This record gives sequence, C-alpha cells and structure tokens, in this order.
Amino acid sequence: MSALLLALAAGAVIGLALGALGGGGSVLAVPALIYVLGFSPAAATTASLIIVTATSATALYAHARDGDVAWRTGSLFAVAGIVPAFLAGAAAGHLPAAVLTGAFSVVAALAALRMLRPAASGPPERVRPVKAAGAGVGLGAVTGFLGVGGGFLAVPALVSVVGLRMKRAVGTSLLVIAVNSLVALAARTGTGGDLRWEVIAPFTGAAILGAWDGRRLATKISGDTLRRAFGFVLLAVAAVMLVDVAV
Repeated sequence: MSALLLALAAGAVIGLALGALGGGGSVLAVPALIYVLGFSPAAATTASLIIVTATSATALYAHARDGDVAWRTGSLFAVAGIVPAFLAGAAAGHLPAAVLTGAFSVVAALAALRMLRPAASGPPERVRPVKAAGAGVGLGAVTGFLGVGGGFLAVPALVSVVGLRMKRAVGTSLLVIAVNSLVALAARTGTGGDLRWEVIAPFTGAAILGAWDGRRLATKISGDTLRRAFGFVLLAVAAVMLVDVAV
C-alpha cells in the first residue's frame, strides 16, 4: 500500500478518536508515523504536533458551535501548560530515540488503562483555579515531551478535578490540546528532522475530516463503547513499542 493511502487511513482513525472522545486518538499518531510510515521518533513526535494542532482546532470549532466549551476553565488549563509545553518540546528534540519510544509506550499504556476505566459523571460544574492550573502544567509537559495532545489526561481531569460534565469536558479539552500542541510545536522548530510534508499533509487532511465524522459518531455510539475500543488498540500499540525498545 502506498504511503499516501496509509497516511489517509491513519489520519482518519486519529481524527475519529479526537472528534468523538476529545482525546486518545493523538496517542496513536506517533506509533502510526513510526511503524507504518517510517518516521524517526523525533520526526514523528514533531509531525504529530502538527497533525494534532490542526485537527483539535477544527474539532474545537464544532464543539464551540454547540456551546460545549468552558472557555474560562480551558484557558486556565492552557495558560498553565504553555511554559512546560515549550520547555519539554525544546528538550525532546535532543533526546535519544529509545528514550522517546520507551516514554511514549508507557504513556500509551496509561492512556489505554484510563480509557478502559468507566467514565465518571462529574459533579455540578465549578471552576477550581489552583487545581486546574496544576493539572494544566502536567498536561503541557506531556504534550511538549511526547508530541501528543493529552486529551486522555485532560478529559478526566476536567471532570474529576474541575467538575465539568463529560460533554463539556470533551469540548474544553480540545482547546487545551490545540494551545499546548501549538506551543510545543513552536519549541521544536528546526529539531524535527525530515518531516516529509507529502505524508503529513494528507494525514492531517484525513484527520480533520475524521474529526467531523467523530463528532457525529459520538451521537450514535455510546462513549463507553468508543473508549473501550480505542483502549484495547492503545494497549496493543504500547505492547509493540515496549517490545521494540527491549529488543
């Protein structure tokens, strides 16, 4: 199969997850770029940030149009994560490939376990600035270091720490993902290696279209079913990457 078709297929899957779940799909972007499309770990994490920034911004528009974004809370998360995302993004470009791959496999496994857990319903909405800022710092660091959006961390944090309802947590997480990914991408300028735009462009386009379809998919299939499906996929991906590092 050609690189173009592979990029389109992988992008569609990542977009579906981002649009439907507000996170989780971006964790699949890095291994897809490494193992399916032949990117180096450093180039894959940088390319992933490009894809995630564009896709999350597009999905954010759809959620905002429906009033499902808590702008104040999302802004607190995003602002708190700017400096960590920038510093981690700058550092990641200079780390050995094995370190990036190993760290990513651990995060993918944690993401899978998080997605396989039952979703919390969340208490009535209320903004807790200190807790929101603390969670935002951690999320920014993960985004910058590994090139993932971090929605699998943002959504549960927005529900359990801040108190958003699940639907608004999904939309708000996209705001945080878009800002953190853009900042981390700026920090990686010139350190991403061969980015192969002929692959990244169709990958991103398919992800954007997939995000719109994911938004519609979420209205037809239960969130628990979607989370479990992606959770099992992530577990398999994490296992493959751990084996690769060990070998």
